[in-house]
Amino acid sequence: MKTNITLKIDGDLAREAKILAARRGTSVSRLVAEQLEEIVRGDKAYDAAKRRALSRLKKGYRLSWRKPASRDELHER
Repeated sequence: MKTNITLKIDGDLAREAKILAARRGTSVSRLVAEQLEEIVRGDKAYDAAKRRALSRLKKGYRLSWRKPASRDELHER
């Protein structure tokens, strides 16, 4: 479903956007839609990566570490 939106932007910015869109062979509407799609896609990817990272942190990692029996064992090399 496509929805129309109205934006209020500076006149100079609107003129520059029209020029940019013409150079790219597209419309200002399509130019804005593509940028919004990219922002939303990036935000969703970030959220998914954040959820995966937090899930891994909650699960934890097995590091196979054991507490040294003595100070000497700790500093033994």
